[in-house]
Amino acid sequence: MSFPLSPSTSSSSSSTLDAHGWDSGWAAAFAPYAAQGLVPGRVIRVDRGQCDVATDDGIVRADTAFVTPHDPLRVICTGDWAAVDPEGAADPRYVRACLPRRTAFARSTSSKRSEGQILAANVDHAVITVSLAVELDLGRIERFLALAWESGAQPTVVLSKADLVPDPVGLSYLVEDVETVAPGVQVVPLSSATGEGLDVLSAVVAGGTTVLLGVSGAGKSTLANALVGEDVMDVRAARDVDGKGRHTTTTRNLFVLPGGGVLIDTPGLRGVGLWDAETGVGQVFSEIEELSGNCRFHDCAHEAEPGCAVSAAVEDGSLPVRRLESYRKLLRENQRIVAKTDARVRNEILKDWKRKGAEGRRAMELKRGRVR
Repeated sequence: MSFPLSPSTSSSSSSTLDAHGWDSGWAAAFAPYAAQGLVPGRVIRVDRGQCDVATDDGIVRADTAFVTPHDPLRVICTGDWAAVDPEGAADPRYVRACLPRRTAFARSTSSKRSEGQILAANVDHAVITVSLAVELDLGRIERFLALAWESGAQPTVVLSKADLVPDPVGLSYLVEDVETVAPGVQVVPLSSATGEGLDVLSAVVAGGTTVLLGVSGAGKSTLANALVGEDVMDVRAARDVDGKGRHTTTTRNLFVLPGGGVLIDTPGLRGVGLWDAETGVGQVFSEIEELSGNCRFHDCAHEAEPGCAVSAAVEDGSLPVRRLESYRKLLRENQRIVAKTDARVRNEILKDWKRKGAEGRRAMELKRGRVR
């Protein structure tokens, strides 16, 4: 697959970098590397130890051998700004360094080693694509939102294939359902087939860098083609039985958008594991975090404690039980991930288990009349 620059960005070296998100901040960060004779560029694709980099020379192929750290969260990624060998250097050219990231979208892998995986770097907007061809999975949307908020990007939820819900009232109810689990997030019903909602999303992604996220079959590649204005991504039909699609996108690719800004398309994610995303979880469940401030005890677990404002909200119906259960689940999952890499957190969890065990034994003894 080729990655041509748009005509408007190939006329001059400065406009090439500008179109890919270059600004005075990146220029200042790059100054030490410029003094070494290196040239700046943005990574638009990574595969097999090499990457394509958009520079003032055009798209160049560079080896990443010099920037392959042991930490998987520090490996070079689509969206990184890199310092590469100048034109005329030995073949192949090398990426010599990457500039510090402003934001990073990361998730945990399925590996038992509890490693994180970087999905995209220096992202301003995270577009979470959810297909209306299948039943909404609100819990999965909450997961994506937690990772997006944690990354530092502003999330937007796109309900793709909206043309499959012809009833406007029914569609409005689906939008409302998603809005209840996405406080502070714009929800856009969109159809690439009819063009509905495309103008709204185009306005969102016109500035900065946007990453498309979602499971396979959600319609990300079709959406990428619509935003870019040409067929840059392969598209295959999703299965009618479950709405799932094959992985038509196998790498993360960065494109310049005709209306300004850049777009990173990612492969469909089978698993959406949290990676040190406590702040992101709190942002997704902001109403629970706010209620927690009114609990009698500052360390309230929202289970059976007296004076729990969260439990009271569940009882009076203002907080759905599903929402609280999802909040607890994501916090527990995130705590387990952090504990595997942080000894202090492991010790705190162990102490908490022991404390709860002791309280449980004492309660049982009281019940049996063994303690006065």
